[in-house]
Amino acid sequence: MKGKALMRTGGVILCGGRSTRMGRDKASLPFAGEPMLLRVLRQVHAGLGDGPVVIVASSTQDLPPLPETIRIVRDQRPDQGPLEGLATGLQELADVVDVAFVTSCDVPLLNPAVIRLLLDKCMSWDVVVPQDEHYPHPLCAVYRTSTLTSIRRLLEAGEHRPRSLFQQVSTYFVPVDELRTVDAQLLSLLNLNHPAEYERALAIAAQENPAACSEQRQHRGP
Repeated sequence: MKGKALMRTGGVILCGGRSTRMGRDKASLPFAGEPMLLRVLRQVHAGLGDGPVVIVASSTQDLPPLPETIRIVRDQRPDQGPLEGLATGLQELADVVDVAFVTSCDVPLLNPAVIRLLLDKCMSWDVVVPQDEHYPHPLCAVYRTSTLTSIRRLLEAGEHRPRSLFQQVSTYFVPVDELRTVDAQLLSLLNLNHPAEYERALAIAAQENPAACSEQRQHRGP
């Protein structure tokens, strides 16, 4: 078991999905004055501190401007689902971190305190993932880079769902009520798939920063 002080941490943000339900690329979607990907990146950095972050994009995806220090890797096998993107991101970090917080790019209300809470629970587990009464949330979770072997085995067998990994490695399912101690409304789990969800998230963000959201609406028009 690694002590917390020795555990090297990083982050992976997946943004290579087709965004078919949203109808436009979510990574570049404006949110409170900045592209959604950049907002999520800032939140991940706030939760990690100095740990490296990898962006996993599709092979032809145009990304908004990002800091030069951010690593960008492209899916080698497109349309293979989040487990493929997870493998790509973890591979990029395998030599420099022990564990990585993994998220999608469409969670603009991600709370950095949730990232820290999950990392604190990763001392003796391969995966730490929130679990509600219906299902786990694999794209708001912490993975050891050592799970790559199991992930590759699943992909070779034609399995593309992160949930399948949980049966192969030691996994701690965190009840979402524990997340409520730092994120009362569980907004960190609110990923945006449809325009209505986007509008709802903007309304919530407007309570935090009314000026930025008001300016964005002016640019978007009625």
